[in-house]
Amino acid sequence: MMERIGFIGLGAMGAGMARNILAATGALHTMAHRDRGAIDGLLQDGAVEHENAAALARACDVVILCLPNSDVVERVVGEMMPVLRPGQAVIDTGTSALPSTLRLSEMLEDRGVAFAESPLTGGTQQAEAAQLGALVGASSENFARIEPILSLCCSTVQHFGPVGAGAKAKFVNNYMVMGIAALVAEAFHAAAEAGIDWSKLYDVVTRGSASSGVLDRIIGNAKDGDFRGYVFSVENAAKDMRYIAEMLDGMGRTTPLSAAVHDLFQRAEAQGHGALRLSELLRPEIRAELFGKG
Repeated sequence: MMERIGFIGLGAMGAGMARNILAATGALHTMAHRDRGAIDGLLQDGAVEHENAAALARACDVVILCLPNSDVVERVVGEMMPVLRPGQAVIDTGTSALPSTLRLSEMLEDRGVAFAESPLTGGTQQAEAAQLGALVGASSENFARIEPILSLCCSTVQHFGPVGAGAKAKFVNNYMVMGIAALVAEAFHAAAEAGIDWSKLYDVVTRGSASSGVLDRIIGNAKDGDFRGYVFSVENAAKDMRYIAEMLDGMGRTTPLSAAVHDLFQRAEAQGHGALRLSELLRPEIRAELFGKG
């Protein structure tokens, strides 16, 4: 019998994931996000709406979470906890703090509820196309159970080890992404200060070793005056670097480079730019504030 799947978190990534799961299975339990745009389309295609997380959990065998941070994950799991029952499974697909993930895993396993963390690589386009990458931390038994479910919305599902291993792998991935993003922003600010044409520079850089997906997302549109090309917020970048810094500090591996990348996004958030997209840090008035003006 097919497992009854619930999905909580119909945001930029979650909406595409939920659509792919519903299209593949013909059934999905979900609940409204901040607006009803995503859920109304799902309901038209046969999804079932629930008024809260507890009601959804009662109706499902597996609950997938796609939420912005550990605080929200803990709150939603807390709402479900009174009705969760042995044999159910919870999958956290967000980038969550490692200590929080380990606590939730222990708490759920004590109730007989399987837990897996599965942070993702890719963005909204990959979510829509079911081309995401999943970095899974779970027991071998739990991985065997959830791998077919994740494959409904991910093209690559990799098992990195027990709970916690997926987060660590994702932190390494995101450290590279945030580091490249910080470098691209500072380098193109320097280019503007030096009077270098961004379009011409982008044209030649994309043909060399400095080309990357991050470069394309930040500069591909910004060179033409559209600074909203990278659909990832500054506050999420700051959150991810905070989690990464905590891991590196715990390993005794904090370096001047990791501290500098962490500092950049913390400063950007502290200056009131948290709701902006990463590429918007290159708006003239914002980059001058972050990197200084000659």
